[in-house]
Amino acid sequence: MVTTALAPSSADDPLAYRSVALVDVLDRVLARGVVVSGDITIAIADVDLVRISLRALVASIGALVPPEPPVAAGPYPPGLADGAAE
Repeated sequence: MVTTALAPSSADDPLAYRSVALVDVLDRVLARGVVVSGDITIAIADVDLVRISLRALVASIGALVPPEPPVAAGPYPPGLADGAAE
């Protein structure tokens, strides 16, 4: 009998045993965002009583909103269009 692996085992991966700090994981999740979804069904005697669908998006504001283009500043501060001091 020949067995084949569908995915490489953790023994083949040198990074499988690398420790990762929780701060690094949170930094990656907040930088890119992650969607968590799931369904819960409460049933008695094979009769569905309650069904709950859960979906959550976890990300930082910077990951969701594209950066605004820089505003070109003129040679004078706002309110002094002609350059004269008031």
